[in-house]
Amino acid sequence: MLHVLESAGVEPYGQITSETIEDGKSRRRETPSQARNFLDCMRGLFRWAKDAGHNKTDPTLGVKNPKKRRSKGFPAWTEDDVEAYQRKWPLGTKERVWLDVLLYTGPRRGDVVKLGKQHERMEVDPYTGATIRVVSFRTEKGGETIEVTIPILPVLQTTLDAGPTGDLAYVCGDRGTPLTKESFGNAFSAAARAAGVKKSAHGVRKIAATTAADNGATVHQLMSIFGWKTTQMAEFYTREANRKRLAREAIHTLSRTLGQQTIPSPSRSVPLTLGKPK
Repeated sequence: MLHVLESAGVEPYGQITSETIEDGKSRRRETPSQARNFLDCMRGLFRWAKDAGHNKTDPTLGVKNPKKRRSKGFPAWTEDDVEAYQRKWPLGTKERVWLDVLLYTGPRRGDVVKLGKQHERMEVDPYTGATIRVVSFRTEKGGETIEVTIPILPVLQTTLDAGPTGDLAYVCGDRGTPLTKESFGNAFSAAARAAGVKKSAHGVRKIAATTAADNGATVHQLMSIFGWKTTQMAEFYTREANRKRLAREAIHTLSRTLGQQTIPSPSRSVPLTLGKPK
């Protein structure tokens, strides 16, 4: 709105037309996010103005949103990234706790800074009858709350036992102090860069989902682990995993000799005649 006021603050709003809005959107076409923000701002303004009786028409009606640029989002971590990070930050460092909590529970950044011992409880595994430790927490996405309950894997328990962890959160800063999601994101990125990995915490969530899908997790199992409300994200990961599996299973079909009989080579016991035939 400040940019609009700078360029057209003295113009009568009654003279602003759809063409005016289109021109404003067009001037911001090199930055689609700014074009969208501009259009959202104008829509809010003129819907209010029309409802309040200040304007007879809404010039934003019929103006389409700018197309979003396709982006893969945060880059996913690779196995090499994980190994590099673990070499730099061994067991007994807070940075290792940060990675392993992300890697073996898969929470969002806003949830990982809250996850701690108060979320643990003991349950009986219905399949084995053994008593296991689980962590249960609520995650919010799009205004909806989802309950997530997952067992603590032995590899994660080893990391937590080595610490250091905070009193109310596994993830902590110096001297066990808690972290906000923003400060954690910055600190984790710095720790990753120190290990030669220029990626974010969200990329760890991606490799966790990829690993689970590659190991055979179903759509609904992924939804339960990662707190997804719809199947869209889970289907993306299972689709990628299935594509890899199908490629492995079908690679032999590229063989050009598949189904052909092998013609035996001539016997070397018969001498070859290189002279002129009689």
